[in-house]
Amino acid sequence: MTTVTTRTVEYPADNLTMIGYLALPAGAERRPAVLIGPEGMGLSDVERRRAEALAELGYVALAFDLHGGRYLGDPEEMLARCLPLLADPDRMRGIGHAALNVLRAESRADPDRIAAVGYGTGGAVALELGRDGVDLRAIGTVNALTTGRPGEAARIRCPVWAGVGSEDPIMPPAQREAFTAEMQAAGVDWRLVVYGGALHAFHHPPVDHTVPPGVGYHPRHAQRAWRDIVALLAECLPVTD
Repeated sequence: MTTVTTRTVEYPADNLTMIGYLALPAGAERRPAVLIGPEGMGLSDVERRRAEALAELGYVALAFDLHGGRYLGDPEEMLARCLPLLADPDRMRGIGHAALNVLRAESRADPDRIAAVGYGTGGAVALELGRDGVDLRAIGTVNALTTGRPGEAARIRCPVWAGVGSEDPIMPPAQREAFTAEMQAAGVDWRLVVYGGALHAFHHPPVDHTVPPGVGYHPRHAQRAWRDIVALLAECLPVTD
């Protein structure tokens, strides 16, 4: 097992003090880096473990914050915060850029080799970074088939991988079609994987609070989606000694 070092990092974004989670692989050399965006509930141990898992693979990983250090377990509170955010690409980009600046400032991170991976709202933030023309090596999202402002997807400069559950009522077939049409029209190198029988947030282990309808964990597909993301990173952002 590789020794991983972790720490929290505070930084301003969206008029809040965000508290991200940084995981560093063993060694002292620069490594490729990955931003990890959480579901709408916010940064939790799920994303922290993912950052650690990527650091085990040799990446510098920053799980970024959405809500100023808060985890929004109340679905109504979460939606009241996330729906206006999802409707405002500039706010999402501001949150993404703030986290990206933290990652780029980390001495272990190679600022020219960064990917963004996100889930739900965090995935929408990753996509908006791409639509803003950020130089990323890859964008990976799960249940985040959001569409952007007309024409801005043409500014995406890297492959985009997206995963979604076939039974996700929040990302239904019409939303899938709108997303893929946007990517195709923009000439993006895109892939969409539909996981049969899975609901929204199928990747997220069960939580001890109420969740919106249509949300549910699918352990087999959760493992498959993680393997697909790791494969995306291996293809587009390989770790080399």
